[in-house]
Amino acid sequence: MGELVLAAKITHVPSIWLSIHPGKHHGIRRPAELGLAEVGRRARERGADTFLVADSHWMNSMGFHVNAKARHQGSYASHELPHFIRDLEYDYPGCPDLAALVVEEIVAGGQRAMAHDVRDLGLEYATLVPMHFMNRAEEPLAVVPVGCNIYSTIEENRQVGAALRRAVERSDRRVAFLASGSLSHQFPPNEVSHRFLDRISDPFNEQADRVVLDQWREGRIAEFLAALPAYNERCTGEAAMADTAMLFGMLGWDAYTGRGEQLCDYFPSSGTGQVIVDFPVDA
Repeated sequence: MGELVLAAKITHVPSIWLSIHPGKHHGIRRPAELGLAEVGRRARERGADTFLVADSHWMNSMGFHVNAKARHQGSYASHELPHFIRDLEYDYPGCPDLAALVVEEIVAGGQRAMAHDVRDLGLEYATLVPMHFMNRAEEPLAVVPVGCNIYSTIEENRQVGAALRRAVERSDRRVAFLASGSLSHQFPPNEVSHRFLDRISDPFNEQADRVVLDQWREGRIAEFLAALPAYNERCTGEAAMADTAMLFGMLGWDAYTGRGEQLCDYFPSSGTGQVIVDFPVDA
């Protein structure tokens, strides 16, 4: 029987990739680098053999999709921000068996889902940036990305999260789940966007993000979930905040009473709100 051993909300912003390269932005995201590495350390410490990633940059428009390749290998450049991320080499094992179980359970829950073993289906940066810091061992853990449907509802993603937990428990894997996406996600207007590398786009969004972090740290999860649809709408949730709804769906939704442990300070990046939070699984 498989087990969920870690569940975290994480950042993947491209400025983290800039931060590790020479130039004027070197080191600007050092706390996030360290926080992502700590998530990877904790995953291994808890015996994880697989990262299951809700990737908010693998944006689906119909149904739910899972990458079922046996190996993920390639070189990545961001089509969105090629001046931020390019030449990102990767090579990770996949886990087709877990991917198949994920699809089975999503379908059993009443949603449409497909698993894909497609040669040219590469990984997106909401998986790749975190994996660069978390999964650099000589024998890397397996990686199974799950796409985020940008037209889905919070309720659909809650159900998908519950299905992910069932799939994990039917498997023979010890899984670390990563909800890879922003808090607020409103970009500034294009003509001034270059001025917002370290700024939030709207002070209201930062205030809302900080209330959310208080709720998570204090275990006020039911209170947070009651407001999640409005938070998603008013603060321009990334990929419909699918990753976040999946995370709490996995953890038991409003019955979950755990307290999140923040692993880096909240920070703005290109107008958006970012953080890393580890949620205890059995709470």
